[in-house]
Amino acid sequence: MRIVVDLNRCQGYAQCVPLAPDVLQLSGEEALMYDPNPDDAQRLLVLRAAASCPVQAIIVDRLDESKGQKP
Repeated sequence: MRIVVDLNRCQGYAQCVPLAPDVLQLSGEEALMYDPNPDDAQRLLVLRAAASCPVQAIIVDRLDESKGQKP
């Protein structure tokens, strides 16, 4: 799983932070820091955090789950 936070769109509301605290953290009052490649065990928490963003600044990219399979 890969996530991207559009920091131009992010307004620092931080509604996402308590939902995925191991992946998303506030640095200072408004700067969001994040792990761009969180462990798959965090998937549900990250998806909930992304859904909670009022400006939809968090994009979750589900990496190819069929790795190792031939087309």
